[in-house]
Amino acid sequence: MTGNLKQRLYQHRNRNFKSFSGRYNLNKLVYYEKFKYPSLAIRREKQLKKWNRLWKVNLINDFNPDWEDLTIRFKH
Repeated sequence: MTGNLKQRLYQHRNRNFKSFSGRYNLNKLVYYEKFKYPSLAIRREKQLKKWNRLWKVNLINDFNPDWEDLTIRFKH
C-alpha cells in the first residue's frame, strides 16, 4: 500500500526499498488497485496476502493477461 505509486515505483526500480520486491529482484508492475481511503487499501492488502499463489495469478491474468509492465502508466 502506498499513497504515492509513482514514488514507490521509482524506489523499487532503483533498489532503494528493502522489501519483498527487493529480496526477489522484482521490478515490474503487473497489477494494482486504487482506493479512495487508506483503510480500504490496507484491508485489501491484508486480504490478498492471505490468498494462495494461484488466486493471485488468476487476479493478475484477469487484470493484465499479457503481464505487461504497467509502470508506463505512471511515468507522466
